[in-house]
Amino acid sequence: MIPFLDLHAVNTPYHDAIEEKIRSILSRGRYLLGEENEAFCTSFAEYCGTKHALGVGNGLEALELLLRGYGFGSGDEIIVPANTFIATILAISHAGCTPILIEPDITTYNIDSTKIEKAITPRTKAIMLVHLYGQAVEMENIWEIAQRHSLKILEDSAQAHGAYYQERRVGNLGDASAFSFYPGKNLGCFGDGGAITTNDTELYHKIQALANYGSYKKYHHLYKGYNSRLDEIQAGILSIKLQHLDKDNQYRREIAQYYRENITNPHITLPSCSNESSHVWHLFVIRTKERSQLQQYLADNGIETLIHYPVPPHKQPAYEEWNSLSLPITEKIHEEVLSLPISPVMQKKDIEYIVECLNRYKA
Repeated sequence: MIPFLDLHAVNTPYHDAIEEKIRSILSRGRYLLGEENEAFCTSFAEYCGTKHALGVGNGLEALELLLRGYGFGSGDEIIVPANTFIATILAISHAGCTPILIEPDITTYNIDSTKIEKAITPRTKAIMLVHLYGQAVEMENIWEIAQRHSLKILEDSAQAHGAYYQERRVGNLGDASAFSFYPGKNLGCFGDGGAITTNDTELYHKIQALANYGSYKKYHHLYKGYNSRLDEIQAGILSIKLQHLDKDNQYRREIAQYYRENITNPHITLPSCSNESSHVWHLFVIRTKERSQLQQYLADNGIETLIHYPVPPHKQPAYEEWNSLSLPITEKIHEEVLSLPISPVMQKKDIEYIVECLNRYKA
């Protein structure tokens, strides 16, 4: 079986360096808010091109902390793509804000910027973008809309570590950004982890306190804060893997290019890419009207695939107030998408075999 993602193989090249790093951390005896966290955050901010990076517990908490940091809450509306993973929308709900769902562009799967302005009301505070599947959102129109309406731009960059738009990395395209370091991400740790990047020094310091029980100074609490901190071991692991991220992303591009140039089955819609050199291909997502049949056919031929995501947020029981809402583009995407294996350790023969199987498939 060709696995969708072999995390053991992905991390094997780093085992010796990680073991040495963990021994070093154990010998120091400090496991939170120490030199590993500081070193990683400094490196990650430099990588993203921002003044600040803050390590936090996970991507969901990073998103919520952004909203809390800006003081958004009850009555405030946050524009968000309708076809994102539910975590983006959960963060808005957890902060007490109202998510305003916008349909995506069917070709890129990112938010359709031409539909944003019609959704803006006096209660709108921010546009929360998602660089879905690893492709940076087209920003020009969004920058203009945000400036015209005095809105914050918040990035959900959980799937796009290293992607960029017009020579700027994601994480540095808006006012602030949230990242996840879940193990399967392009930059993944060995558990949960996340980060926030920003050039807003005031926001950075406030979130720094919010993430640490609302405290700048131990036992003194300015805010009703959270416990959301990236531990030293995860920070150390991420520092090691960050050095190889661009190389890994480049191999993902090469796999994606091979898929896009060689998959010719007319029953399959291939992903669109506005800039081959900037997309980091966290996921390679095809569409087909025969998804169940194709997925079973690939499984029968020893190829594991996944569906990201089978049910859109507005059709989930958690958001039953939206269940009657009609978002046809989002629903079409969620009914048809199928993710093929893509990773920095895939072997050429497996990539070629996947293409061969897809081209043989008959509906």
